[in-house]
Amino acid sequence: MNRMQERYQKEVVSALLKAFQYKNIMQVPHIEKVVVNIGLGGEAMDNPKMLEAAAGDMTIITGQKPVMTKARKSIANFKLREGRIIGTKVTLRGAKMWAFLDRLINTALPRVRDFRGVSPDAFDGRGNYTLGLRDQLIFPEIEYDKIDKIRGMEVTIVTTAKSDDHARLMLQLLGMPFKKEA
Repeated sequence: MNRMQERYQKEVVSALLKAFQYKNIMQVPHIEKVVVNIGLGGEAMDNPKMLEAAAGDMTIITGQKPVMTKARKSIANFKLREGRIIGTKVTLRGAKMWAFLDRLINTALPRVRDFRGVSPDAFDGRGNYTLGLRDQLIFPEIEYDKIDKIRGMEVTIVTTAKSDDHARLMLQLLGMPFKKEA
């Protein structure tokens, strides 16, 4: 069992039970999945090798082969056609999800330059948290010499929490470094 999952089961569940007076342990929110997404947009259409490089980086970071995402509709201003491949994404569950969260919170985020914490306001109203990363170099698995371009990515943490406050406290107890409000 991963140390992050162990921490969740031993510390976080009991703290959430006390904080929100849940009647049943099954009411305590948990993390369902983590979705990691790299959107390339028009760059992917011009250069197919860029898509392969992004998929390679994603495989190294997450330990799972990514799925190619396609454009849902055509947008003339962006030279985008419906059905064209414009990015990659990975959905992590179970042990791989906990391992990725552990690496993200304890290793990758502290490596961000001038890091003061992540925004506590990036929740969607249903208890899901989305975090944008500017480059893939913060992950220690990525070798600086072997990348062709710095790419940003989105990490979405999907929870079963009913509100943002419940999810925020859960992530805070897991060690997510939220910014202190001024």
